[in-house]
Amino acid sequence: MAEILQYVHKDGFFHRLTPLTKILFIILIAVICVLATGIPFLLLVVAVLLLLAYISHLHRELLQQLRLVLVMSAIFIVITVLTMPNGAILGTLIPHEVPLIGGAIPVTIGGIAVGIVLALRFIVLIFAFQLFLISTQPRDLVLAMDHLHMPVDYILMFVIALRFIPTLQIEGKRIHEAQLARGYNPGNGMLGKIRSVTPIVVPLVSNALLRSTVLGLTIDMRGYRTGTRTRVRERRLTPGDYLMVGVIAATSAVFAVVTFIAPNLIY
Repeated sequence: MAEILQYVHKDGFFHRLTPLTKILFIILIAVICVLATGIPFLLLVVAVLLLLAYISHLHRELLQQLRLVLVMSAIFIVITVLTMPNGAILGTLIPHEVPLIGGAIPVTIGGIAVGIVLALRFIVLIFAFQLFLISTQPRDLVLAMDHLHMPVDYILMFVIALRFIPTLQIEGKRIHEAQLARGYNPGNGMLGKIRSVTPIVVPLVSNALLRSTVLGLTIDMRGYRTGTRTRVRERRLTPGDYLMVGVIAATSAVFAVVTFIAPNLIY
């Protein structure tokens, strides 16, 4: 599996956009995702995101996380079916023949529909943020957040958190391979996977704490909060940014009009 939230060095459409333009894009997608509840409309948004990823030559990186996204979406649907029964009953998870608890946990059309909506929202948000992060260098993201006058402490925490996710993923994979090379055999099946977690988590947490100590010393040595920050380069708006901003503005206007005139299309 490819590293999650890891920047990909390419020269696609999204790579040429400034981070501020991509932040506007993320805000629009988030608003649409929260307000829209129509399954066909959300499927259309997923298709648009995949099209943008294909145009930006990032579709392979996006689809490499598809299995994880589908597993999480299936979990959402199952939880929703179990906790939010609504509408016509299609069946029950526990057969009626079972004594005492037979016929419990109904599977309803409304529960499945709500679960699909939540799963599609999750897919849209994951794809949008993945497309944003794998096409934006951390230094450009820092500059964009600084231009938005965000507190520097929050910027530092956000960037460190983003960088630690792929780092921990790679470190966990190396620890797992090292355990296997030493002859560790947790067994097969679900119990084997559960047993294999402890030998990975313990050294992973220990290494993460060591990295955090080194990171704190490095920040102090580089003069954090001791003077004026300097910028290596400034990203300027390109014709692609103006085009993207225009598309974002037009999409926002159309979405607002449709929300009031034909809400059945998105709700």
